[in-house]
Formats: sequence, C-alpha cells, structure tokens
Amino acid sequence: MLLKNKQVAIIGGGMGGLMLARLLQLQRIDAKVYERDLDPNVRVQGSPLDLHEDSGLIAMKQADLLAEFYKNIRPNASKARIVNPKFELKFDEHNVSRTISKKVLEDNQDSLQDISKPRPEIDRSALRNILLDSLSPESIVWNSQFTSMEKENKGWRVGFKNKTAVYADLVIAADGANSKVRPFISAEKPIYSGIAMIEGTIYNAKENAPNLFEFSKGGKVLAIGKEQTIMYGTKGDGSLMFLLSSKIPENRIAANDLDFKNNQKIFEWFKEVYQDWSSEWDELFKSKDLYFIPRPQYYFQPKQTWETLENLTMIGDAAHRMPPFAGKGANLALLDAFDLADCLTNNQFSDMKTAISYFEKRMTDRAAIALEQTLKNGEQLHSKNALEKLLSVFNQTP
Repeated sequence: MLLKNKQVAIIGGGMGGLMLARLLQLQRIDAKVYERDLDPNVRVQGSPLDLHEDSGLIAMKQADLLAEFYKNIRPNASKARIVNPKFELKFDEHNVSRTISKKVLEDNQDSLQDISKPRPEIDRSALRNILLDSLSPESIVWNSQFTSMEKENKGWRVGFKNKTAVYADLVIAADGANSKVRPFISAEKPIYSGIAMIEGTIYNAKENAPNLFEFSKGGKVLAIGKEQTIMYGTKGDGSLMFLLSSKIPENRIAANDLDFKNNQKIFEWFKEVYQDWSSEWDELFKSKDLYFIPRPQYYFQPKQTWETLENLTMIGDAAHRMPPFAGKGANLALLDAFDLADCLTNNQFSDMKTAISYFEKRMTDRAAIALEQTLKNGEQLHSKNALEKLLSVFNQTP
C-alpha cells in the first residue's frame, strides 16, 4: 500500500477533511486532522446541507455512516416556500407534491438542473458531529492554525500558530476557500463572480424573529426579485440563517466600509440596496442576538492545471472554490475525500505521484462541470425574470 508506514496530515476539519480522515482510518492509515478552531463548538456552522446521490451520499455509504446520517436528517428542511420582494407567497412546497414535467426540465436544462429531485437535508453541525464521532479521539488536533510548511526529507515540516510543528509524508489541503496551503500547489487567483452575499444568523429565532420563523414552517424560504435574492431557513438548534445576495461591484462592500459588528449599519445598507422590498423583511435585522459575515462569491477558473506533487494535494473548496448556487460545494468535498482515499489505498498505482495525478484530473474535470452549472444558476437567480422561470418549474406537472 502506498501509505504504509506514512504519516498523513490533513489541514482543515471541515466536511472534506473529516471524511478523508474517516476513510483513511478505515484502511488503518495514520491520518491526523489539524483544525484551527479551539474545539468543536467554537464556530457557527452554516446552512443545512442536502447530500446528493452522485457525490455526498456515495462518500457517506463508503464511510459506513449512512445509518447515522438518516437518523439526523430534518424532513421539512428541504421544503421551500417561494415569495416575491413584497412577501407575497407564490409557491408552497409544504402543500403540494413536487413533480416536474420532462418538457419543463428540458426547457430549463441550462439553469435549473437537478431542481426536480428532493434530497435529504441535515444541519451542518449534525453532519460534522457524525464525522467527528466516527474518528478516534487522537485524530483531531484542535487549535492548530496553519502558518508554514517547509520541505523535509521526502515530506513536509508543517508549522502552526500555537508554535508546534509536525512532520508529514503527505499533506492534504482541506482548509477551505481561503486555503493557506493551496499556494504551495497553485498560484492561480480566484475570480469574482459579480455576486456578493451577506450571511446573517439569528439565535433563538422563535423569539427574536417570530414571524419569519413561523412562516418558514421548518423549511426554507426563497425570495427573488429585482435581480436580488433573500434566502433563509431554520436549523435544529432554533436559529435562523439568512443570505442576502445581489449583483454588487467587487469593491462595493469594502468601499462602504461596512462594520459587520454594527447591526444598525448593516440594516441601513440593506434598506439602501434592497429598495422597495417589503418591510416584513426588516425583522431579519431587529434581533440583538444577530451576527453577520460578508461573503463575496469567488471561483477558480474551470480549466485549472498545476504540476502534480508526490507529497501534497488538495480537496474541496481549497481546490475548486465556487458559489453555492447549485449546492455542490460540500458534496464535491465529500466526493473528493472518497476519490482520493480510494486512489491512495486501492493498490492500483505504482507510486504516490501517479495516484495523486489520476485523482486531481478526475477532481478538476467534475469540478469544471459543477462550476458551469453553478454560474448558470447564479446568473438565472439574479436575472430580471428569475422568479417567473423558477415558478414555471415548480408549478408544472406532467
């Protein structure tokens, strides 16, 4: 086996990194995950995830975690209510069985691929806990923020902010869209998509945003209009997470010098950018227990190339950052983990570089397809007739 007596360092404890560690440990490989968070509870986890049959669920099955996954899904989380900027309900998936005609799918194949298939959704925190619990306790090294890496023997000496350092024969970058390890592999810079998001989280939403909380029915709400969107949904912990998404010049948020810890300033920005939207949306900004994160959307070009290394590679957003408009990010990260683990342990390759090269080619090819779909979806969701086109899909039957 290529990894026999090798030490593997996975930088980043997100879904992809944890899944890779799980799959390697099942093959008795010495793999450790180095995560910058102090402990599992430090960071707010994002919106719920829907796992796809051709990617995320494949990895969960290979990791022997499907049963735990289905124990933790939220049945109503995937059901959507669609409204316009005036908060007028246009479609309610809680009241209908979504069946979409073949003709409608064919007519919208460029922008609405895969929208017809309901998928099981799970809170990110629940999925992360499933993966964490599947690993041996010593597998996760918390408080390990990557700072440096130098070649040593045939591997790497990896340094962390806490002044510790470790040797690894193989390093895998799984540290997300702003990966600090990626520059050791590729100098390519991300491209701005033209779309920026602001993420907000309201804790104890039943008390702090009661009208919007009740309106969601435990699922998700999608508001589309004026080339903008507001998306929100509730989570199992009682919080509500929302995303404001608009076509905004790359430097607009920075130029406005927005203080994302000043909720009043963000509300004023919202009223300026989301002009003529219903005042019912104002409830998103009234809670004192409210936190914001700016998320301008970037992506790497689809035809990525780099020189394969025998002791270093990357997976997930570190390798193929893209916006969330097709729900591919976490699913691709999980599939990357499955594919890389298989290439490194299936005894079909003569050396590490050949195995990694084969994996990287497959990874970049499928990421390019996902990116094309993602960018088309993003353009459609922010087009002038986005609401009409989406409703034409949801309202049709065979």
